[in-house]
Formats: sequence, structure tokens, C-alpha cells
Amino acid sequence: MDQERIGKFIAELRKEKNLTQEQLAEKLGITDRAISKWENGRGMPDLSLMKPLCNELDITINELLSGEKLDKKDYQDKFEENILNTIDYTNKKLDKSSNTIGTILLVFGFLITLTAIAIFPSESSWCSIYSIFGLIIALIGFAKFTRKLKYSKRLFFNYGFFIVSAVFLFTLDYLNVRLNDQAPMFSKETTTIDTTIYYDTIFYDVFRCNTNLENEYWVIESNENQTSESIMNYCK
Repeated sequence: MDQERIGKFIAELRKEKNLTQEQLAEKLGITDRAISKWENGRGMPDLSLMKPLCNELDITINELLSGEKLDKKDYQDKFEENILNTIDYTNKKLDKSSNTIGTILLVFGFLITLTAIAIFPSESSWCSIYSIFGLIIALIGFAKFTRKLKYSKRLFFNYGFFIVSAVFLFTLDYLNVRLNDQAPMFSKETTTIDTTIYYDTIFYDVFRCNTNLENEYWVIESNENQTSESIMNYCK
């Protein structure tokens, strides 16, 4: 679909009718900027406006999409060509819109995750809830970019994205524990015995020893099964 050609055709017919852009826009119930955009080849009329526009310019929709007046012998061929061009144009607009939405969801999802980590204390369940929620939104956004792939490839890329994002999140959590002396966000179980708080995560164990009210610290151990006795005796 040649938007530039169609735009010049609209401008030519408008001038033949002795109409200004403002006058044509008023008849169609739109702004003159929309008319200018069409005539400069930077956009196309919405489907709902094509019929009213053609009525004002005394042409058919087929002629509008062809960008020229048509003879009867060419009418059918142009009609079929314009149908295919319209479908292609619509698909491209949908693709562009979908990619835009995907980008917004992707960025928004990661922002939710990072904001949750920055705002909520790591001990708070809201921190992990919002982090996972942000990850899911980012995954939905990423899926927008893979929707045209075959099912197996789409599944592979989406699953791979989820795994990479989850690894990033768990790594961020680990660094937060190691560097900032914070409790892990994703612990399977939390046990408090005497002056010791034990966090059981999937990959490692975290002990918080509070032998002195002014001396709290965290110790990370390899992921081993801990008993009540071993937890109680850890900080002694």
C-alpha cells in the first residue's frame, strides 16, 4: 500500500472540490492535522473514516486504496490487490502495536522487580511477591516478541527467558545477603531458636547470629539439612 501516492491523491481530489484541509476535516469530524498527515503520506485514514472520506471526494474505497481513478476493466484486479495490501498493512500495524506493548511490559516488569527489592525489606513477603509479579509481567512482554515463532521455538525462548530472569533474581538475592547483610527474599523456611535465625533457601543456608544486641551478622553456608540442635548451636 503506497501511502505517499494515496496522500497525493487525497490532496488532489480535495483541491478539485475547492476544500481546505480544515473544511474537509470538519466534514469528517476530525482535526486538520489528520488530513495533513494523510496527504503527506505519514498515515492512513481509519477504516471507519474511509467511507465518509470517499463520499466527500466522490470516489470508491477501491480507488482510494489504489491512489487513482480506475477504469472498469482494471477495477476487479485492483480490488483484489488492495485487499491483500490492506491485510498486509493491518498486520504490520498490529505487529508494531504488539511490539510496543511488549517493550512496555518488559521494562515495566523489571522496574517492578527492582523497585520491590529497593523498597521492601527482604524479610517482607511483599518483596518476593512483587518481585515474582514483576517477572511474570516481563515474561508476558517478552512473549509478545515470540508470538510468530513455531510453538516449540516459542516455548523454548519463553522458558529460557524465564530461567535466565529467575537466575538473575536469585543471584541478586544472594548478593544482597552476602554484601548487604540482608535476609534472603526466597527462603523455603524460617526457624528461630534462641539467638539464632535460620533461613533455608533452595541453594544455600543463611544464619543470623545475635549474640550481642549491637553485633548482628549473617553467615552463609552450603545447602545442608539442618536440625534444631545444629541451628541452636551454630552461633555458640
